[in-house]
Amino acid sequence: MRILVTGGTGQLGRPVVERLRAAGEEVRVLSRQAGPDVVPGDLRTGRGIDSAVAGVDVVVHCATDFFGRETDFARTLVEAARWAGGPHLVYVSIVGVDRVPLGYYRAKLETEEFLAASGLPYTIQRATQFHALVRTLFAGAARLPVVPVPRVSFQPVDVRDVAGRLVDLALGDPAGRVPDFGGPEILAAAELAQAVVEASGRRRRIVPVSVPGEAFRAYTGGGHLAPDHLDGKITFAQYLAEQPDAGVLRCRKRHSAGT
Repeated sequence: MRILVTGGTGQLGRPVVERLRAAGEEVRVLSRQAGPDVVPGDLRTGRGIDSAVAGVDVVVHCATDFFGRETDFARTLVEAARWAGGPHLVYVSIVGVDRVPLGYYRAKLETEEFLAASGLPYTIQRATQFHALVRTLFAGAARLPVVPVPRVSFQPVDVRDVAGRLVDLALGDPAGRVPDFGGPEILAAAELAQAVVEASGRRRRIVPVSVPGEAFRAYTGGGHLAPDHLDGKITFAQYLAEQPDAGVLRCRKRHSAGT
């Protein structure tokens, strides 16, 4: 099969590309930056998108935009796909886009609805929050003497697990919206923050706090979770242990303790 991966140089797109190529598929990687093994194109302007989509059987749409142009990206892609004969579009979304009132989530939901109404063959996969996002959320706070964390839980998932699922979908038939894909554990934010702090070699007090607002009420109610879909295999602790600085920080911690 000939498969185009948008965002193929990003944190999710890279493992998708690696797995597709390992499976023997012919893969094009869409990127705004010129480079080896990439097809130049820009979803913001439409430049190069027609050429990138031409002749492909499947488009795995991993490119995203946090600043309100998510649906614009999809519209540009769909227009090119129509001219190209209607390849299967595989789109990765987020668990809870229809339950958590955040601007980025609303844009994801609007894009889902646009793809469903496009008339093209499509598959939509919602996933829970990535490990890297959760780590980033708490890494900054870990620099403070006291780390406040919201009284919510998360279900972080590894991008490699999600990539494996997207590859299966890309090689299958269009399926509309498929069941959610979640991480292997649901953990309180305090537990996740503690893991990040320990991985950094620091000692910090973790303080759960209540956060006002409609979005956090949705989080508190578990609107972003998929408890019936503990699909991922790589835990948050395993992810942290694999980070390049983890071993160095643990060594520093042992040295400072005189061991």
